[in-house]
Amino acid sequence: MTVTRRLARPRDDRWVAGVCSGLARRFGVSSGIMRLIFVASILLPGPQILIYFILWALLPNE
Repeated sequence: MTVTRRLARPRDDRWVAGVCSGLARRFGVSSGIMRLIFVASILLPGPQILIYFILWALLPNE
């Protein structure tokens, strides 16, 4: 049986808003890896920062 975690921002593993930590928990990866992926994606063109702020506003707290 697989337990699916709800996408939410945790209270215990936050740096800025908890978005990367929440995504990491949802997809089963380390929060450090998810933060590294996010920082690396900042170097690419695209709306990464805008998506981060939207997720910050939309994701509920745990």
